[in-house]
Amino acid sequence: MTTVQQLYEAMQRIAPLELAEHWDNPGLLVDCAGEVTRVLVTLDITPEVVAEAAAKHCEAIVAHHPVIFDPLKKLGPQDVPFQLVRAGISAICMHTNLDAAAGGVNEVLAGIFGMQDPEPFAEGCGRVGSIEPITVPQLACKAQQELAARCNAPDVGPAVQVKFADTGKPVRRLAVISGAGGSLFEEALAVGVDCLLTGEANHHHACDAKRLGLSLIAAGHYATEFPVTAAVAEKLRAALPGVEVLVSTANKDPYTYL
Repeated sequence: MTTVQQLYEAMQRIAPLELAEHWDNPGLLVDCAGEVTRVLVTLDITPEVVAEAAAKHCEAIVAHHPVIFDPLKKLGPQDVPFQLVRAGISAICMHTNLDAAAGGVNEVLAGIFGMQDPEPFAEGCGRVGSIEPITVPQLACKAQQELAARCNAPDVGPAVQVKFADTGKPVRRLAVISGAGGSLFEEALAVGVDCLLTGEANHHHACDAKRLGLSLIAAGHYATEFPVTAAVAEKLRAALPGVEVLVSTANKDPYTYL
């Protein structure tokens, strides 16, 4: 028999809590205790994901984004933690510690782009390394194709939207940091890369990075992070062979693109 606590301990070995940023809230955030025979792995815990977990008879959900982040002042049926408790489903959320972990979010992202010998940057969260030379437009196209195939978006259309700022230089050394990493362009420059690939970057990040000689690709927050779910599921299957581990199909990018 596998318990919720044993599942949590397995996830701590995959993504040690000491890797988390001080402001973060990773951990066993909803503890309904009991036995775990089936787990659903997801990026976000939304009402649709809770319903999916319940329909698939999962006793626990493992997620990247914390289902509780800010202090709760009230709780009702519209709130996801309430829905989890009502369904008897525990929630383990590993956030910035999974970003930084070996085999975590950013190492998965680095692997998608063929990064050789990835090394940590940006206080350990991101990864940097060499890739086969490629132009920025070609790399952006590759991001759209590869990420769409891994993000419940196999149509490879507007389901994954990629934008880029191109200095015109080929990319031989790449930095990747999932999620909202556009503000880290100076850290990327400091490790001598040609391009930073991240999830989100604003107008000013693009202007400043390009002015300083760094190309920038923003491939979407969801798109750069969801691929880790398959890697986490694989690790859990190896760690807990008596538990069935599923990857969510209900978790989607919250945005619809024109």
